[in-house]
Amino acid sequence: MSFKTTATITAFGGRVLKLSHASKSTTTDMALNLFLPAGASSSKKVPLLFYLAGLTCSGDNGLEKGNFLPHAAANNIALVFPDTSPRGLGHEGEDESYDFGSGAGFYIDATKAPYSKGYKMASYITQELPKALTAEFSELDGSRMSITGHSMGGHGALVLFLKNPGLYKSVSAFAPIANPSNCDWGKKAFSGYFGENEKGLWSEHDATELVKGYKGDKLEILIDVGTGDNFYKQGQLLPENFEKAAKSADKGDGVKIRMQDGYDHSYFFISTFAKDHVEWAAKALLNA
Repeated sequence: MSFKTTATITAFGGRVLKLSHASKSTTTDMALNLFLPAGASSSKKVPLLFYLAGLTCSGDNGLEKGNFLPHAAANNIALVFPDTSPRGLGHEGEDESYDFGSGAGFYIDATKAPYSKGYKMASYITQELPKALTAEFSELDGSRMSITGHSMGGHGALVLFLKNPGLYKSVSAFAPIANPSNCDWGKKAFSGYFGENEKGLWSEHDATELVKGYKGDKLEILIDVGTGDNFYKQGQLLPENFEKAAKSADKGDGVKIRMQDGYDHSYFFISTFAKDHVEWAAKALLNA
């Protein structure tokens, strides 16, 4: 078996499985959480919704504080809560700051040493993890997957969706870092993981740049951002840049950005709108 189950927890009629496995992408053991709704079985496979967490987080934050489970149970959808980075590789500087290294993998495949070893979160999320899950859990339908995320995880959800047309049935994001090439968080991460932008790697991992050339089916994206979010006010998120880029490329009709009055960047915000995002995914997943 590729996964070790460290705990099984009954929730909303289904099961939360706390898992770990050895990852080839990251060269480390990776922990994650999987929610299987009550209706999941090998004869009635269920679709998957991946939730990508933000800076400093792990696979536990969305599970414990995001309020996703009751809505996934109601729609008979499995939830996957992966970690945000490899852990314990020992790279210089890996544990020195909250916004780079451990807990801050940015869901990309790093090309700059030493992070080019192990920091392969894009490959892990899009390829290795879904293949491993569907191989081990016969209840899961790997042909029906959607993705969502918060902050750094919102960046990851948007980029992985746009870079892999057809892989996910839907995408949504909570307060995403929507234009990382133009904000301090993104500049720091991209400099450390890719180096200077000489080869255009920054643009290849920036949702605002990617949306301009998106070649997939009709683009439909749900984004929620709180007007009281300090990181939005500081210019870290830049959803308006993403919206402008989508419209300039005639892809803005299906992009729905909702500015939620007074909400901040926390899990109070996420838990308030979790139902909307699960149902956004469910509409695409259950009609696929």
